[in-house]
Amino acid sequence: MASFVSKKRAKESKKSKTKEAPCSSFCCRFLFQVPVALLFLMLIFLWSSSTAIISGSFVHVCVSSRKLNNLYCLSAGTQPNFEIPIPVISNNATTLSGGVIVNNVKEAESFDEVTNSVVRHVMENNYTSSGRKDEEYLNGIKDVENILKVHRSWPSSSTNNKVCDGRGIFVYDLPPKFNKGLLEQCGDMMPWMNFCDYFKNEALGEPISKLGKGWHHTHQYSLEPIFHSRVLRHPCRVYNTNEAKLFYVPYYGGLDILRWHFKNVSANVKDSLGLELIQWLQMQQSWQQNNGKDHVFVLGKISWDFRRINESSSWGTGFLKHDEMQNPMKLLIERQPWELNDIGVPHPTHFHPHNDNDIIEWQLKIIRSKRDNLISFAGAARPGAPENIRSVLIKQCTSRNDTNCRFQDCSSGGCSQPETIIGLFMQSEFCLQPPGDSPTRKSVFDSLVSGCIPVLFSPFTTYYQYPWHLPEDHTRYSVFIDEDEVRDMNVNVMERLMNISQRQRDDMRRYIVYELLPGLIYGDSTSAFDKFEDAFSISMNNLLDRVTRLSSNV
Repeated sequence: MASFVSKKRAKESKKSKTKEAPCSSFCCRFLFQVPVALLFLMLIFLWSSSTAIISGSFVHVCVSSRKLNNLYCLSAGTQPNFEIPIPVISNNATTLSGGVIVNNVKEAESFDEVTNSVVRHVMENNYTSSGRKDEEYLNGIKDVENILKVHRSWPSSSTNNKVCDGRGIFVYDLPPKFNKGLLEQCGDMMPWMNFCDYFKNEALGEPISKLGKGWHHTHQYSLEPIFHSRVLRHPCRVYNTNEAKLFYVPYYGGLDILRWHFKNVSANVKDSLGLELIQWLQMQQSWQQNNGKDHVFVLGKISWDFRRINESSSWGTGFLKHDEMQNPMKLLIERQPWELNDIGVPHPTHFHPHNDNDIIEWQLKIIRSKRDNLISFAGAARPGAPENIRSVLIKQCTSRNDTNCRFQDCSSGGCSQPETIIGLFMQSEFCLQPPGDSPTRKSVFDSLVSGCIPVLFSPFTTYYQYPWHLPEDHTRYSVFIDEDEVRDMNVNVMERLMNISQRQRDDMRRYIVYELLPGLIYGDSTSAFDKFEDAFSISMNNLLDRVTRLSSNV
């Protein structure tokens, strides 16, 4: 993911006059002395290595290849240098915007009763996770953990979760402007990048023959159309709302946001399509009967992009801040930790198997892979974010004279090809996964799918995100090193990892490959699994369990 550096946009004090000499400055006189050919070559170099995009009052400078096809360089879409705010918590109560006090809720049953009021995060408070280990912070973490326990309690213990009897899924036939019409804008979503190739093959992208069957150039923002294609073919799909338990709203909200991120338009323009969708839903009888509680949205960007800080901010929309959007369930690649109805699901990886055999073949391949690197890190520094630990990790990794750590610099297009990154991860025992522009990282799932043990530095990266797809005991699949310890130079990450025995590594890798991997990937649109449940199936079964339980309590 690329590093975005923000600075105030210079305002012109007055219009330039056409009759004035334009080259009275030293800079202009210098340009006249430079040969035209040399100047042309300089411009080409600058064009190929960087780009500046004006958005509102900010200038985002992205340094990478001009095409910016590098999934590890392209920003996750959140506001640059964003940090998770922590709500104000005191004496077992949480203060919300407007001074409302909500008591902490500990039991799953109580959470269900207060879905609309449970510990809603207030971004305006400006509390951050960095360095906050006081009582306020710890109480906030307890609330996050309680919500995750509720999420884990939703799935039914019944093994007969493939039966569709009484578990119908209704898919709204929305006007195309809310989904397929957004895909048609693929060539104009970002000034420097064409997304059209990524949206081929039902948004899986072009095949990657070097990695084998089922591998594609899938973009990290493709979750919405991928999910939509799968739901349309779900065996429990019904066409009568009276037969449905779950209502799926195929709104590509992430792509709606993406097309405005780097265009100088007002907040009203950015919010317009989402508001129109809410108005459309409110006219549907199926929405009115439960006020949207049995509805689900799948949003392929991080939660913060749908919860704009304030109207003066140029980043994101306010879609998820509307009252009407509090009842529905939202599947996101990064959830808001204090929102009960935000549910984290894996980022799309490049692997989309068609059947059980595709998964088994890949499992055997990566379990047998020769791992010559102890540690690897694919990413880029964050020079504009002094609190980010990436620079410290890069220095620790590259300062050693041996080959224990391999750094793949993504700042200059070094990660533009998925096969390069997957190949690196397949050759590595541990993969460093520090936060980037937001706490979560697609690279975590790439490393897991490659059998590389992720090394995490913030609990918000995975531990507080994916309760349906990753176990509560995170020591089974990852190594945790507190980012504050790294930032304060109290730990050498390389030495810490070297002390983990080979037997421990092998045990963790077997658990990742055989227990976790199938549930972290999204099969292709016609996939059929018998032995495994992929990320899509896990999510849909748990959602159906949830709405079935809700209807039984009515």
